[in-house]
Amino acid sequence: MAAWLALTLPAATGCDGRSGAPAEPSAAKPTAAAPMPAPTVAAARVCAAPAARPAQTPAGAVTVDPAVVDDLAEKTLDSPPHTTFWLRPGTHTLKSGPYDQVLPKEGDVYIGAPGAVLDGRMVNEIAFGGGAENVTIRHLTVQHFAAPHDEGVVNHDSADGWVIEHTTVQDNSGGGLMVGARQQVRDDCLRRNGQYGINGYKGTGAVTGLVVEGNEITGNNTDDWERRQPGCGCSGGAKFWAVNGADVRGNWVHDNRGAGLWADTDNNDFLIEDNVIEDNDGPALIYEISYNAVIRNNMIRRNYLTEGRAYAAQGDDFPYGTVYLSEAGGEPRVKARTDRIEVYGNVLEDNWSGLTLWEDADRFCNSPANTSSDYCTLLVRDVHRCARPAIATAPLLSDCRWKTQRVDIHDNRFVQSATTAGCAGLCGRMAVLSNYGTSPDWSPYKGSRVADAITFRQRNRWHGNVYIGPWSFVAHDHGRVLDFAQWQGAPYRQDTDSTLRPRAGG
Repeated sequence: MAAWLALTLPAATGCDGRSGAPAEPSAAKPTAAAPMPAPTVAAARVCAAPAARPAQTPAGAVTVDPAVVDDLAEKTLDSPPHTTFWLRPGTHTLKSGPYDQVLPKEGDVYIGAPGAVLDGRMVNEIAFGGGAENVTIRHLTVQHFAAPHDEGVVNHDSADGWVIEHTTVQDNSGGGLMVGARQQVRDDCLRRNGQYGINGYKGTGAVTGLVVEGNEITGNNTDDWERRQPGCGCSGGAKFWAVNGADVRGNWVHDNRGAGLWADTDNNDFLIEDNVIEDNDGPALIYEISYNAVIRNNMIRRNYLTEGRAYAAQGDDFPYGTVYLSEAGGEPRVKARTDRIEVYGNVLEDNWSGLTLWEDADRFCNSPANTSSDYCTLLVRDVHRCARPAIATAPLLSDCRWKTQRVDIHDNRFVQSATTAGCAGLCGRMAVLSNYGTSPDWSPYKGSRVADAITFRQRNRWHGNVYIGPWSFVAHDHGRVLDFAQWQGAPYRQDTDSTLRPRAGG
């Protein structure tokens, strides 16, 4: 037991070691104490109403002729860096090899005229690739490229400093866009791509300073990858991997197969604000084995109904969350704009459920349950350090875990109405829980130790929220289903200053 105490004492985790009420986070709360009004965000209807394209050749631009096959790639090759290319109206194509693509040079700019389309004919895999930095693509439609699984069509090689705006990337295989450091993805229509609208992954180097703003991300994962590879975690509207610093704001993320937004594995310092996230088959947002985020002023509606009902029909009673924080929390030792996960000012309306704070007791760096097997926490880095006997003692006992800790959920509005009727009591739930640790045999986290920590000792706190409709609450393990009075009472003491109107939701 002494080893477990090292995991939960303040020196090791920054947590209050008391076994009673969740502790107030120590840092000053950066938001107003009074309940916040509902967000006044509007859907970014980019796909139906794109920005006007330039009808005349920009000054100094090289004109690209759609009647000449591969004219864009050839003129890019023959021109110096920092050239502007204007694609005339019509359908532009490349040569017929799978790897034929446009290879921009440093600072090149590509602008599409009205009706300009770059079409891969499901023959070419990549539209724009290579390592050139600071490339800009505007007012262009890119479609019908056959990118392989886990790869992308635009910025295939995740070069840094790209700006992609007022562009439609649609009906491709794989991911519509890849990302590099300092990339700006603004006012784009990213729709009906086979795997992702955005695949936020860079194989080498770090992705920092990412901006995803004002886009419509819709209908992606048309190839239904979770069915083709069950449990792959490889689908949705946008997926982010090991991104350190991202602003995701003002997007309309809707009708994607799977999750709307998914940050998975050692992401840090995300600001997710002013988005409309609705009608996705899976969760609106997953933040998984990652750190430090602000999630505020989002309108989140009608998500997870498809997948939630499918789970319920199978008799699965796990409290799946529309906002799902999985082994993800605040960590003051990892530099970010906040030292916690702050969730405030959001409206969650008629989703399958609310927020789930989850920690898999068997998932930690170097454990068989860690599907991100080559990755360790940002506090340890070297996977091989998290092994016996060292993992059983401080500091590795604490630092080898991605912990759901320092999550502050306040001043949100949670509404459940007749939309989720027929869910047999399995929808409309808030949850903070873990499983019981069982493996591997050398794990120092067996039994209820992680469940005790996430529930009582890791500064996870709900307060100042408004609940409308039939809500229930799950704490410690999925077998403990509580009513509002039990949730507010000892030993949980959550939402003590929040309100519930159980029959007002429908």
